[in-house]
Amino acid sequence: MQSLKYFQTQTNRTLAYHYTDGKQPGVVFLGGFKSDMGGTKAVHLEKWAVAQGRAFLRFDYSGHGQSSGEFTKGAIGEWAADAAEIVKAVTQGPQVIVGSSMGGWISLLLAREMPAKFAGLVTIAAAPDFTEDSMWAGFDEAQREALKVDGQVALPSEYGEPYVITEKLITEGRDNLVLRSPLDLPFPVRFLQGTADADVDMTVALRLLEHATGPDMRLSLFKGADHRFSDAPSLKATEDAITDVFEIIS
Repeated sequence: MQSLKYFQTQTNRTLAYHYTDGKQPGVVFLGGFKSDMGGTKAVHLEKWAVAQGRAFLRFDYSGHGQSSGEFTKGAIGEWAADAAEIVKAVTQGPQVIVGSSMGGWISLLLAREMPAKFAGLVTIAAAPDFTEDSMWAGFDEAQREALKVDGQVALPSEYGEPYVITEKLITEGRDNLVLRSPLDLPFPVRFLQGTADADVDMTVALRLLEHATGPDMRLSLFKGADHRFSDAPSLKATEDAITDVFEIIS
């Protein structure tokens, strides 16, 4: 594993990352909402990719992990811009992008902006448009009023401290929705989704599959798998999906 490095974006955000050189196309991991590059999936896939001799990039969006900035001041578009800049700067040629949860949404934004950087795409419990379809749609009148008056609202989380959801996150998210306009994915795509996911319902995966267009797109459902998708069978399923993409593009 390479030592921790830092990348300066054009907007002066400092992104922490690990990059291991290797065979191309490499693998890029995009993490989820309020997660960091030290998570189980990111570290496991790095070790797996290195064992395959593949290049691998994992990093923290601004306001996440070891990168600069405050989480509550960020939003989807800014995190997608972080991802676009570091992928362009650090990786060589097209990559197999692996997007987990919010990282799945961000991967779709990148596919729309720079499809030439994609050799393939694997998503894990992808959560496109979740700020609108899950958060905003699920708020009651009191929460919507608090968002307007206070600029934020706290939501309970299974993963630790409550999530502070800002008005900026919701309104800026509306500028980056991907399920309301054409979404072409002109490379091999594998969507992975657990049936016991309490955070992203299976209907989201089905809607994404139906909405997107592309020559080689598959959705795999895993009975009993939860949103973390981090147990041994789920990690193996992710490895298999990435391997499948590499076999197609080789």
